[in-house]
Amino acid sequence: MVLGEASESTQCPSLASPNTKDVARKRHKRRSRQHQRFMARKALLQEQELWNMAPGPGPCPLPSPSQTSADTEASGSRKQRPKATSSSGGPCSKRPVPGETPRRGPSKCVAIDCEMVGTGPRGRVSELARCSVVSYSGDVLYDKYIRPEMPIVDYRTRWSGITHQHMRKAIPFQVAQKEILKLLKGKVVVGHALHNDFQALKYVHPRSQTRDTTYVPNLLSQPSSHTRARVSLKDLALHLLHKKIQVGHQGHSSVEDAMTAMELYQLVEVQWEQEASNAQALPEDRGSDSSTDVEQYMEDQYWPDELSQSTSAEIREAQEGRE
Repeated sequence: MVLGEASESTQCPSLASPNTKDVARKRHKRRSRQHQRFMARKALLQEQELWNMAPGPGPCPLPSPSQTSADTEASGSRKQRPKATSSSGGPCSKRPVPGETPRRGPSKCVAIDCEMVGTGPRGRVSELARCSVVSYSGDVLYDKYIRPEMPIVDYRTRWSGITHQHMRKAIPFQVAQKEILKLLKGKVVVGHALHNDFQALKYVHPRSQTRDTTYVPNLLSQPSSHTRARVSLKDLALHLLHKKIQVGHQGHSSVEDAMTAMELYQLVEVQWEQEASNAQALPEDRGSDSSTDVEQYMEDQYWPDELSQSTSAEIREAQEGRE
């Protein structure tokens, strides 16, 4: 009996030894895989730190631990850089190349249109009564009725759309001027016959940052036929945008006109900005633009004929008196 027990005790180690080796082998493999994942994760962190130290925009986010382990198991022990995404969900933005000129963004571009009423003797002086400013995408940034500095003699409702009721909620010109110029500062200003709007605002915008859509036909025509044709915004919208504006007898809408001017600008934006960038190499003419004089301002086809003729006659009389 003692011998049997002794024999069984001597056989137990020999029977148990294979199982112990298998457990140890599996445990070693498991630790080895964990070590590989740890080393891969460490390498990724080090590589990410080097990437963040490089010049350029903000760092790209790190992948999650689950994603890292999955990539590591799929690729074995090979180091693989994760495909990081930006906060917006798309690929990380391309780092700028040194010396590369950034393109002007849409946030730096606005369109403006103003409506005027008549003040002074027989309503022949044009003063600002409404101003609208829209963004590159057509969102209305500003649209207010403005009380002129002088009493209104002619509302010019047929063209301006301004009535006596609108002046009840109008703000003073000085207040509106500050608000509008704050929006225009540092921006590329788009509009149709912008010298009219700037004259009503008593403001001069840098010519290099002005995009007057009366030049759109020139950009669409042959280079040899660069003659400034005075085409109305209504006609340009009909022929180039296939839309009708300024219809009915309620007058113009400055919001609609500003949006239309922005759409016309976007038709030739690439070509226009290319020409503008080439022209920046030349010295800017600081002199007054001939298109800003009152006589050309009153040539707008939407003003009454008798108003335009009488104003031109008064201008000639004033010029002769100075001589």
